[in-house]
Amino acid sequence: MMRPLSWLGIVRMGLVQTGLGSIVVLTTSTLNRVMVVELALPAMLPGALVAIHYALQVFRPAWGHGSDRGARRTPWIIGGMAVLALGGFLAAVATAWMSTQPLFGVALAIVAFCLIGGGVGAAGTSLLVLLAKRTDERRRAAAATIVWVMMIAGFIVTTGFAGHLLDPFSPARLVAVSGGVSLIAMLLTVVGVWGIEGKAASAAAVAKQAADKGSFRAAFKEVWAEPQARRFAIFVFVSMLAYSAQDLILEPFAGTVFGFTPGETTKLSSVQHGGTLIGMALVPLIGALFPRSRGNLQIWTVGGCIASAIALLGLSTAAMVGPSWPLRETVFLLGVTNGAYAVAAIGSMMELVTAGGEKREGVRMGLWGAAQAIAFGIGGFVGTLASDVARFILTSPALSYASVFAAEAGLFIASAAMAVWVHRAQIRSAKSGGQVVDLSNAAVAGG
Repeated sequence: MMRPLSWLGIVRMGLVQTGLGSIVVLTTSTLNRVMVVELALPAMLPGALVAIHYALQVFRPAWGHGSDRGARRTPWIIGGMAVLALGGFLAAVATAWMSTQPLFGVALAIVAFCLIGGGVGAAGTSLLVLLAKRTDERRRAAAATIVWVMMIAGFIVTTGFAGHLLDPFSPARLVAVSGGVSLIAMLLTVVGVWGIEGKAASAAAVAKQAADKGSFRAAFKEVWAEPQARRFAIFVFVSMLAYSAQDLILEPFAGTVFGFTPGETTKLSSVQHGGTLIGMALVPLIGALFPRSRGNLQIWTVGGCIASAIALLGLSTAAMVGPSWPLRETVFLLGVTNGAYAVAAIGSMMELVTAGGEKREGVRMGLWGAAQAIAFGIGGFVGTLASDVARFILTSPALSYASVFAAEAGLFIASAAMAVWVHRAQIRSAKSGGQVVDLSNAAVAGG
């Protein structure tokens, strides 16, 4: 049996998340803003494109099943990242093409975002399964926090440097920056996973392929029949729907209402991701400093959702007040509150992935990843659609953004109520003799 990963090995695997986040943040933030502001296209266009990339991730359970049968995660991680890198570069090319040939540009963008969705799903699912399997049980939650923080770090570094490199803006400059980011992400991935599985995994892969001849449908039914996995999938969907609804309208909002340039709105995203990084770090830090008051999943998710609602109400107020409002501080607060919630959910996911046995880790992680992706796709599209509809009805851009942010705050409150419902269901299952993993310290346990 292979030795568990050291902290250095965990950080190495986090490099994959850094590269993944670097490519994704350019497609969901910078390209979105360029389409809406510079090219004056409807906000629904980038919303629909991002929804396509999330829709493709509904196949995450199938990709997880494929890596389960082969017992080799590395080919799925490297191959998925290669597809993602190509998709990210083509998305930038497509955006630049829209300025001269809109129809051809949109057609290429559809292809590019399909590649992005497939790449993220294949690489991300296998990465989290490999991390859970190769990490000591006492370190899993801390490992999840580390790799997710490294992804946010990729957001921050990419948006920060890209913000400087994109001014003065030009389509050619956009393509060049995107190509450079894709190449760096691919290099980080190879460095991150090289030799992690080792030769022992190859022999295990051959044995597992011979033993596991079950179909994906049977594997999925087996996982969905697990009450714990099913409830957690529903929770992930509802909470991530709330988490993602503002993602695609924040930069266009800053450009339209506050007059920010493309570089400035990209830097604003960096501010938000910096807040998310701090929020994620606070959860394990508070757990380490005050071990007797460690927060459980319910406390961190409910508190994070309610605090996120307050931050979104601040953005709603900012739309009405205008440039005198401290926008960057409000966006930073939103990042902190989102980060505290997210790390609790991620830590729980790492704890639960092997709860139903080792045979279906990929399918189980794929199910939760698909729930998250579907929620993100719906949330992003609904956010942009609501923005367009509100602007049509209310005529004032500021008033339309204010109403959408307020509605998203209400969605976070509903998500907090769902978190309470899930927690109570776990308690009832435990009292009736069901086998439930204790999530009380899932987000802050560390080793």
